[in-house]
Amino acid sequence: MLEAVGLRLYYGEGGKTVRAVDDVSFRVGDGETLGLVGESGCGKTSTGLALMRLLPPNTVELGGRVYLDGVEILSLDEKVFAAEVRWRKISMVFQGAMNSFNPVLRVGLQVAEPLVVKAGYSRDEALRVVRKLFRDVGLPEEAADRYPHELSGGMRQRAMIAMALTLSPRLLILDEPTSALDISIQTQIMNLLKRLKRELGLSMLFITHDLALVCDIADAIAVMYAGEIVESGGADEVVKKPAHPYTQLLIKSIPRLRGPKTLDYIPGAPPSLSDPPPGCRFHPRCPYIVRGKCDIEKPPDIATDGGRKAACWLLAKQT
Repeated sequence: MLEAVGLRLYYGEGGKTVRAVDDVSFRVGDGETLGLVGESGCGKTSTGLALMRLLPPNTVELGGRVYLDGVEILSLDEKVFAAEVRWRKISMVFQGAMNSFNPVLRVGLQVAEPLVVKAGYSRDEALRVVRKLFRDVGLPEEAADRYPHELSGGMRQRAMIAMALTLSPRLLILDEPTSALDISIQTQIMNLLKRLKRELGLSMLFITHDLALVCDIADAIAVMYAGEIVESGGADEVVKKPAHPYTQLLIKSIPRLRGPKTLDYIPGAPPSLSDPPPGCRFHPRCPYIVRGKCDIEKPPDIATDGGRKAACWLLAKQT
């Protein structure tokens, strides 16, 4: 349904170019959920913003190709994209619902805005649709008459999901939708998303730093590091038999009910995206670095068993 090929999004900062999304390619199947996983600052949110073409003022380059049902959408005129694609075919649930709502407007009016602006609904008609949407996402209808601060974190997140669904898009981008919620509310939101996926046939791009969480909903996983996809494949294959050293260390850092009491960790810190290291960008933190190879030449995507791909020179020796 959606295919990104060589997607790039660069920012300008202090006279330098920040390569937030650098030659990223992935696919999201019809009715499928792709989990985009990685550390903070690796480019996950920027990937979602690039797909929505919601670009900050310091953007210096948006490139590559994005196909939606076979139509390349990055090259569309902005007015055409805004009218025909954004919110109608692709919508986004932003991170931090409290920051996404205007604090001085009632929640129902804000959720109804896409219906009024893009679909020509009257205010009363839009509010009737919103109240039904609120029921569908597990909110009481009267929540539409409240201000954002009067709702709990879980209720605000449900309202954000309702807003993203107003024009019945086929693809929903979810940017850390549960990061600010406690574990019980997190479970409720995840169950809601799974129900919506099943009942509405939604495709989803689920952005998170929590590899354990994404396994609960994703059909496939793409692991992102320093603006690049380093491993991708089916969720079970990536989690049970990770191929890239970064993915292996991510999984080993997750606490388990039955497992070692001492967790592994990833040494060092993520590189600056304005001056990424040469070769494999993970090589300064990698325990398996091959000098003269990993630190010089960028590894290609190498197919492994189970239909996975990983960008690692160690795999080249095994194939």
